[in-house]
Amino acid sequence: MLKKFKRVSIFLSGCVVFLPALLSGCATSPPRDSSNLCEIFYEKEDWYDAAADVRDKWGVPIHVPMAMMYQESSFHHDALPPRDYVFFGLIPWGRVSSAYGYSQAKTPTWSDYVRETGNSWADRDDFDDAIDFMGWFIYKSHKINGVSKWDAYAQYLNYHEGWGGYRRQTYNQKPWLKNVASKVKARSLRYATQLKSCEEDLNKNWFWKLFS
Repeated sequence: MLKKFKRVSIFLSGCVVFLPALLSGCATSPPRDSSNLCEIFYEKEDWYDAAADVRDKWGVPIHVPMAMMYQESSFHHDALPPRDYVFFGLIPWGRVSSAYGYSQAKTPTWSDYVRETGNSWADRDDFDDAIDFMGWFIYKSHKINGVSKWDAYAQYLNYHEGWGGYRRQTYNQKPWLKNVASKVKARSLRYATQLKSCEEDLNKNWFWKLFS
């Protein structure tokens, strides 16, 4: 009887250790199909709730920050920028910037966001916080540089170059960046079209979904 009890105890303790790790992995893994916004939100319904909150809070259309986030991190929660190298490119030496997480927000800009919003517990590897940061940045780009919140192309240029860099048109010296911004725009338009086909369903609460 004692041996049987010990085996059960070991099994349960293993579950206690393993289950949180399993759930954590599911919570932070990228969507299986990131090409379709409906599939993203069906797989991760809490992401839709967070994106809808950002839409209501900052007046930002959902498809714009989602397209920008895909470009920045491919929805990897712990995404990092490329390594920097010294000594003729032979020795790795840190990262090329302090960008991190879903939004690839740099540390100084993230600190500005935390200070202005009072979201002191925010983490860059948390989807809700990351998309709220992007909503805040898009809102600020609209206020500072007059860029439409729906203009994914110009919003991405602001996001990459900063508000001052956008005003100085530094992106004109970076044809590759303008090409990337065009890709973000194209993805945002696809996401917008896809979302129209499923948003009504996504807006149903959990109770009604049981009977749909």
